[in-house]
Amino acid sequence: MNRFYYVFINGLDMYAFKTKFQPETDVDFSVSEENSGEELCYWRKHPNLHGWMENLYDQKGGTEEFNCVNVKLNLEDLDALERDLNSSRLPQTSGFFFGASDGSIDEINFDLQFVKDAREAINQGYTVYYTSWW
Repeated sequence: MNRFYYVFINGLDMYAFKTKFQPETDVDFSVSEENSGEELCYWRKHPNLHGWMENLYDQKGGTEEFNCVNVKLNLEDLDALERDLNSSRLPQTSGFFFGASDGSIDEINFDLQFVKDAREAINQGYTVYYTSWW
């Protein structure tokens, strides 16, 4: 008898997408598979960035648990993220299976590249949004 075992690895998975879909709200909007768009960036266990995004979600009126919800990013949000990255001001964030942000120059440069790519996508007419699953 063949047995298949699937290993589920818990942890914080974080995504940014670009899409031509224009949500009616900045938070808690739904995207279908066909309009979810193209993955712009993926992070694994970078809780400080996730905490920054959660603060943004709250500021924009989000009220759900910050898991599997969407938050739209605009150019002003990206400017603020860039400033906070360059000043090492991402909030210390922890959670079950979140891992730890390392604060290394490589991590910061990766995040800054995302900011650059997201700006470019917005300037090309895309909506950029962040979501996560843990």
